[in-house]
Amino acid sequence: MSLIPEQHKEHIKNELAEKMENPVKLILFTQQIECPFCAQTRQLVEELASLNEKIEVEIYDFLVNSEKAKKYDVDKVPAVIISGEKDYGIRFYGVPHGYEFQTFLETILNVSRGKTNLPQDTKNKLKEINIPVHIQVFVTLTCPYCPLVAEMAYKFALESDMIKAEVIDINEFPHIGHKYGVMGVPKTVINEKIEVVGAIPEDIFLENMLLAVHSTIPEK
Repeated sequence: MSLIPEQHKEHIKNELAEKMENPVKLILFTQQIECPFCAQTRQLVEELASLNEKIEVEIYDFLVNSEKAKKYDVDKVPAVIISGEKDYGIRFYGVPHGYEFQTFLETILNVSRGKTNLPQDTKNKLKEINIPVHIQVFVTLTCPYCPLVAEMAYKFALESDMIKAEVIDINEFPHIGHKYGVMGVPKTVINEKIEVVGAIPEDIFLENMLLAVHSTIPEK
């Protein structure tokens, strides 16, 4: 059974044909045991890749290819990396389905273009960041407000080499949700220091991220 509804495939195919510019690689880390959602994730990325020749799928076994997982800093499965001319630090942990599918699709298009529609002032501030930033956005696939924050995190990562953005479905990784005390989604954790709950506008997201950056800079 197809994970992408047949009635939507033609529309997605046309959108990809119209908007894809450069090739995009979907790097999937999976395993056959103790990963109930890995098979679904593989099916979804392969279905999506079949709709446009510029989308390539690269698949690794998380256990067998542990060195490759370490290289990409992947520590759980299923994991999908959206990579273009380079690895932009964009990760999705879980099945990018439900409300998150459109986020996944839009991010593929942005990676293909190598740029986003963020305001130039925001881009300039992102370019000034000179220490690593780790953004974790906790979501569920049934949350209509989560894609706004998830897509924003991905855009920030695409515009800055210092930012890594991970979107994590807490229904697939409940132990991580418990670790970070996720009681509602979306919840964003930045550099393990700043936590923000709810869908927030771009300027507030940026403000919190810069606050995390400044609080991370070691004292001289």
